[in-house]
Amino acid sequence: MSPAPIAAAASLSWQDMNQRSLVREFALLRRRLGDETPADPNLASEAEPMSAPAAIDNLCAIFDLSPFERELVLLCAGVEMDSALAGRCAELLGSGSSRPARGLVTFSLAMATLNNPHWSAISASAPLRRFRLLTLEPGHGITAAALNIDERVLHYLAGSNRLDPRLEDLLFLKQPPEWMDDDHFRLATETLGGYSGDTLPGTILHLCGDDPLGQESVASLLAHRSGRALYVLRHEDTPAAGAELEQLLHLWMRERLLLPAFLLLQWGSESPSAAARQLAERIPGALIVASREPLRLHRPVESYQVDKPGPSAQQRLWQDALGVSAQAAPALLGQVAQQFRLSAETIVSIAASVAPAEPVTAEGAETPSTLSARLWNACRLHTRPRLEGFAERIVPNSTWDDLVLPDAQKLVLRQIAAQSRNRMTVYETWGFAARGPRGLGISALFAGPSGTGKTLAAEVLAADLHLDLYRIDLSAVVSKYIGETEKNLKQVFDAAETGGCLLLFDEADALFGKRSEVKDSHDRYANIEVGYLLQRMESFQGLAILTTNLKTSLDKSFQRRLRFTVDFPFPDAAQRRQIWERVFPAQAPTRDLDSARLATLNMTGGNIRNIALNAAFLAADCGEPVSMTHLLQAAQLEAVKSERPISEMEIRRWV
Repeated sequence: MSPAPIAAAASLSWQDMNQRSLVREFALLRRRLGDETPADPNLASEAEPMSAPAAIDNLCAIFDLSPFERELVLLCAGVEMDSALAGRCAELLGSGSSRPARGLVTFSLAMATLNNPHWSAISASAPLRRFRLLTLEPGHGITAAALNIDERVLHYLAGSNRLDPRLEDLLFLKQPPEWMDDDHFRLATETLGGYSGDTLPGTILHLCGDDPLGQESVASLLAHRSGRALYVLRHEDTPAAGAELEQLLHLWMRERLLLPAFLLLQWGSESPSAAARQLAERIPGALIVASREPLRLHRPVESYQVDKPGPSAQQRLWQDALGVSAQAAPALLGQVAQQFRLSAETIVSIAASVAPAEPVTAEGAETPSTLSARLWNACRLHTRPRLEGFAERIVPNSTWDDLVLPDAQKLVLRQIAAQSRNRMTVYETWGFAARGPRGLGISALFAGPSGTGKTLAAEVLAADLHLDLYRIDLSAVVSKYIGETEKNLKQVFDAAETGGCLLLFDEADALFGKRSEVKDSHDRYANIEVGYLLQRMESFQGLAILTTNLKTSLDKSFQRRLRFTVDFPFPDAAQRRQIWERVFPAQAPTRDLDSARLATLNMTGGNIRNIALNAAFLAADCGEPVSMTHLLQAAQLEAVKSERPISEMEIRRWV
């Protein structure tokens, strides 16, 4: 070739050169099929140099196609892309028309016209049919059936290498991460640095742990460093067993080589379905599976732990992601890192949403309180658990002033709040967490008669710590079926582990009791259930509280595993007077209320609040301020409801 055409070819893009290569290949096929049409004078007689191999050459290398199989693929592509070649094939097949509507390729035509033909090319196990590069139309014998090139392969030959459209609704492309936890980065680059998909043939690479986004980042970086893309199939998107699953299997066999790509089966915390397991067992070549729980399959599995970053690592991520904005609230980052369990990707996303869009200057910097509130609320909203069916979310709006308790009990509650705030300092900075996760959870037992303020105290703690409060009724969680109680408890803690919430397990008597003495199988399983609950409470990074009306029914060995115990006594007269003085909102109209006389009513704070509310409705109905008369009527109604008669001494001189 003369220097001028070579220079011209060098200036063309790969796409243009690939197109010219196809046109030349089709022209050669036409001549082989007896077409006497003069060749295009602008077309080189020999293959032109290209910056990278042509698509047909890549295809042959990927699937190890023979020269005959190469020409057969080009012939099937040519009848779709070259009208002259399609017409020539129609003439050879005896269509009788000089301008056929559609050209066909049969195996008999290929055997008669192409070089070095062999029957094995069209066998079911050969690459052309095994990877569905070509398909046979049904209803005819093998030699007479029309051979069709798959549309995905046709686009590949034309220079477009995109995921098969039939998989686009199932798989999504995971881009290489911009931010990663240091441990995850080391796992992808050092521990698994030599993984190419061929190093462990038939072995599943399993990423196990509680950080799905972190698992995807590790797999994506691993794929990127191996020169591959990563496509993710969520568990909920896995087709059911049958035709759809078979299509996914066959298409992915081809896609993993054409793209090339790794596939990640993301199961998260789901128990894999039969179809998901079948897919994992049958997908050939490299496969990555991510799940929370250990993986048990018939194929060999090599597992690595990928959990959410620890508090110290999260604090570093927050500082990097917030940049200059982190200087506005340095103490907050430690509390956020300790209270919430977030992946690196989530931290970056939240930081981008709360950080100022413009660079921070001395004149325009946010106040620490503004940034703190936005950051904390964004984390709370993102981590809000889904506990439908087991828990009721209570919006806490009570303050310490609403609590009427002896000083000793208030002091313990203050200690609970202080420990929750300072976990980062004690656990991470001072090194207590390095000794193991057991016992790091802040757990408490609130014991006392109904209405003495146990739930109110939990509300106060949640409001003070800016946490969501979830009340879990243990009577609804406990099941008579073996293993169901632990399953329900696991669902609660797994949903709440991202942080930002206070778990209040109400009516602990439904599960706890004097169970240490095993008399039958029910006692043994009850002990297992209690042990599981306490173990999860000890490792829970949030705040978990149990309430009981009957402290004496709880075994001492169970109580010792809880960090705090707060006894809520029946309020005395002085405490009842304080409750009465605080029970009415400032804007509620009242008239001649005597808190000293009201305090003679021997009822708990919960009963007092009910009486005050009912009295307010009675007064509103009469169009009057709340008076002692209304309170007397409401107290009598409360006594009937609680089946507790009121003595004359308790309501003397109320009216």
